[in-house]
Amino acid sequence: MTAAFYVSAAIAVLSTVMAITRADAVHALLYLVVSLLAAASIFYVLGAPFAAVLEVIIYAGAIMVLFVFVVMMLNLGQAATIQERSWIKPRMWIGPAALTAVLMAEVAYVLWASRKGNFAGANVIEAEQVGIAFFGPYLLAVELASMLLLAGLVAACHLGRGDERK
Repeated sequence: MTAAFYVSAAIAVLSTVMAITRADAVHALLYLVVSLLAAASIFYVLGAPFAAVLEVIIYAGAIMVLFVFVVMMLNLGQAATIQERSWIKPRMWIGPAALTAVLMAEVAYVLWASRKGNFAGANVIEAEQVGIAFFGPYLLAVELASMLLLAGLVAACHLGRGDERK
């Protein structure tokens, strides 16, 4: 399982660097999704399957949908339409698809090894422990994160409205 951890960590670092260095927002979002999936597999390998599921559902699912919605809402007209057609080309999807294929193979291996009893995860963290932590010592951090997401949503709606004074 140590190899699975290191492979996931390498994919997380590589895809995060690719997300930061991409000029197109959609390409950056694709690499960010791969990075979040790699983080989820790291959580699973470390013995926190509930945290891994939360990572996939909340971050790789809901937050990425929000980001894609903002990118679509800020559509810039004809130039953006032409650029969106270039995103359909297969060469734009090779990097994220290859990294995701490696992650899928790793997840299949980890699930196969855990079924055979070779899972080296230390302590499994239950949902109750996560809830106690979220509403205990980390309550302020959770509330600040929710306020930050709300501010991002309000800013996206404000930017998406456009200039009505014209």
